[in-house]
Amino acid sequence: MVTMFGGASIVLCFFSFFLLLSPIAFSEKCNPQDKRVLLRIKKELNNPYLLASWDPQTDCCGWYCVKCDLITHRITALIMQSSVPDTNLSGTIPPSVGDLPYLENLEFHKLPRLKGPIQPTIAKLTKLKYLFIEYTNVSGPIPPFLAQLKNLQLLHLSTNNLSGPIPSSLSQLPNLESLHLDRNKLTGPIPESFGSFKKPGPDIILSHNQLSGPIPASLGQIDPERIDLSRNKLEGDASVLFGSQKRTQILDVSRNLLSFDFSKVDFPKQSLIWLDINHNKIYGKIPVTLTKVENLQQFNVSYNKLSGEIPQGGTGRLQDRFDVYAYLHNKGLCGPPLPKCK
Repeated sequence: MVTMFGGASIVLCFFSFFLLLSPIAFSEKCNPQDKRVLLRIKKELNNPYLLASWDPQTDCCGWYCVKCDLITHRITALIMQSSVPDTNLSGTIPPSVGDLPYLENLEFHKLPRLKGPIQPTIAKLTKLKYLFIEYTNVSGPIPPFLAQLKNLQLLHLSTNNLSGPIPSSLSQLPNLESLHLDRNKLTGPIPESFGSFKKPGPDIILSHNQLSGPIPASLGQIDPERIDLSRNKLEGDASVLFGSQKRTQILDVSRNLLSFDFSKVDFPKQSLIWLDINHNKIYGKIPVTLTKVENLQQFNVSYNKLSGEIPQGGTGRLQDRFDVYAYLHNKGLCGPPLPKCK
């Protein structure tokens, strides 16, 4: 009996050693269907070295750019970004990304050879919360189908070659917290529908485009923490963006064609840290209420048509905290840090 058990032990040890050497020895957690989709994505991107770890003989939950749910092991994040400027990842956004049904986070970042449109198959990703396509050469319009992704919280499409108008349907995203469409070639107006975002409304970053027309009055109905509309061709009145009861932290409307009476606007006293209206046609006086803004760190009203004395004193201390460059090239501003009023 001892010999028989001893022989069985030897056979068992040999079998265990064989498993360690076998390709099937690793613990496969990745869902087989998700794995097949990833390998298709690799092929659609011309097998770049960025995805060299995507070896069919290994568990795809351990692959670079991939994250799996700890319980279900379904793929929840695909984060493709390059730390080097000359990556060989090229082609269009792979259509197969739409076949990862549990994806919550999809990112393409710093991939200059990625081009073509935003793939329609992305509309199938109903669980998607975060969509980042940034620093690529993706082009074409911002597709209205993005409004179908009702779980989206962050939509960042910055620094691409996107063109055409901003879809008004984006305001139908009920959970959106941040909308970044800056540094593209977008044209047309800011949609009136943006005033109907679910309150308080997402951060709205639309700078460095070619947007034109008036700022919709409806934007006064929402209360984002950050609004950046700078470096466009917007006209008219931006006073709807101001208010003492708002929670605004950053408000930048610089380098547009705006024209309104600055004396009549008010500001949140505690939250506001950044206010930039430079290079417009804004007139009137600098409101005394600005001296009560406690935490203002960036302030620029230069290159406008402002007049009158710069308000003195208060917790804001406009005359001490900001130098002459914040006030230059106005119609008739005076007082410290500018020359004395006559």
